[in-house]
Amino acid sequence: MTTVALVEDNPTVRQTLARWVDEAPGYHCICACGTAEEALEKLPKLEPQVVLMDIQLPNLSGIACTVRLRERLPKVQVIMVTVYRDYDKIFAALKAGACGYLLKRSSKEELIQAIAEVRSGGAPMSSEIARRVVESFCQPLPGTGDHETRALSRREEEILDLLCHGLSNKEIGDRLCVGVETVRTHLKRTYELLHVRSRTEAAMKYRDLHDPPSREH
Repeated sequence: MTTVALVEDNPTVRQTLARWVDEAPGYHCICACGTAEEALEKLPKLEPQVVLMDIQLPNLSGIACTVRLRERLPKVQVIMVTVYRDYDKIFAALKAGACGYLLKRSSKEELIQAIAEVRSGGAPMSSEIARRVVESFCQPLPGTGDHETRALSRREEEILDLLCHGLSNKEIGDRLCVGVETVRTHLKRTYELLHVRSRTEAAMKYRDLHDPPSREH
């Protein structure tokens, strides 16, 4: 059972999302908060696996809430929920530790798919956002060295290289002629080897350690 929490100030949207989660087999909404402050009070005690976080919240923003929440729940996976594709805010949310984003007009199926994707190591986001995330990580991380990537297989390095070019799991699978599940399995192992928790962090660390070679198209 995947436990999900919501942080959404609109009561109608909050109730709809909670109902959709509970109606899906294998998913359960354990808490629905109306503000970031309420979420920071309740969620650390409940320890949900996934949080659907509205970017636009009154007082403390969803981005600020994500930062504070992940400080207390390092393993929580946060999906930002937004009305529009506001790339600057989505990008800031990903840098704050969110795993991806979802539009409020998304269907019930898209909502559950996004939750399932982050639980399997993916990140629901557009290629444009993925590329902007990768391009932002220009400064090396302190205390890193290429010894951390020596245990990576050739296939895992190929997947990380494509990840650094902003490709989605499906696009990576198509490029390497493997299934999406195979890509996810490799990514999970790379997370463990690189000591990261998401594809965004993996891309950041891999880019710092290895300048991805340019690809001819």
